[in-house]
Amino acid sequence: MRVVVVGATGNVGSSVVEALARDESVTEIVGLARRLPSWAAPKTRFAAADIAADDLVHHFRGATVVVHLAWLFQPTHRPLVTWRTNVEGSGRVFDAAKVAGVTSVVYASSVGAYSAGSGPVDETWPTHSIPTAAYGREKAYVERMLDAFDACHPDVRVVRLRPGFIFKRSSSSEQRRLFAGPLFPGWLTRPGRLPLLPFPSGLRFQALHSDDAAEAYRLAVVGDVRGAFNIAADPVIDLDVIAGLLGTRPLAVPPRLVRGALAAAWHSHLVPAEPELLDLVLQLPLLDTNRARSELGWSPLRSGVDALREMLDGMADGAGADTPPLVADTLRHRAGEVAAGIGERA
Repeated sequence: MRVVVVGATGNVGSSVVEALARDESVTEIVGLARRLPSWAAPKTRFAAADIAADDLVHHFRGATVVVHLAWLFQPTHRPLVTWRTNVEGSGRVFDAAKVAGVTSVVYASSVGAYSAGSGPVDETWPTHSIPTAAYGREKAYVERMLDAFDACHPDVRVVRLRPGFIFKRSSSSEQRRLFAGPLFPGWLTRPGRLPLLPFPSGLRFQALHSDDAAEAYRLAVVGDVRGAFNIAADPVIDLDVIAGLLGTRPLAVPPRLVRGALAAAWHSHLVPAEPELLDLVLQLPLLDTNRARSELGWSPLRSGVDALREMLDGMADGAGADTPPLVADTLRHRAGEVAAGIGERA
């Protein structure tokens, strides 16, 4: 079986490539990414491709399955840029898969595609997200595109995985860059460094390790399932859990105050995460994962707390990996981030 992984060098993509490489039924992996990595993996050939502009059909020809993981989180101040890659680019991936004769498409949706709720919700919960947040708006739109693709091409097996928050040690530098920004001091994530943890009251979420997410993708690739699957690990993570990991005292803060501070920092280009993303996270439902466990045969090997702990430890150490998205933190890299932020304001 030949599998093409689109977005093969990031947090989830690198783990998916490793999981597929261990599967005897997978004979060849083509890893597509905008920037080629120095990292090598068994049975894998990497190729450079931008899903928003480049020809994808020739990369997909001869493949049985395309796994679409590529997603652009930034620049949050230029939503048309992320829309072009995440929405229009996803449409190009699906169309190219059909033209190339691919028989299965496995797509990385998200808990962020779901409409507001408390939960736990199953896969029938509406996927309209919170349209003010670019991430949710784009994830929800791609869900509608897949609905149409599925209806028009019933001969193509379509699987959507809707995971919670995904962490691993080697993704920690990337996740700091994506959400906290260059001014965030990683050493604050070492236990005992923070005397107090201000945190939006009511915020809670589910997480899982990237390797466990990759196993769900592997099962979707080699199996014959269709449709959507929620994937997340226990327990639910809240203020007390995070405070315990950081060895500090929790302080619940009204969300409006946190949002105001985040909005000021975002408008000043001090942090890359837009305030609407906080609105989205505060309204996310919890996930019912019974379908993934019963039909996909998936269950996580690590808890969500273990995954978060690994990422926090990695953030304190500036951990990374040998791919462009996962490159480890350095002083030069942080200086480049600051310069990029200044350039975006100009």
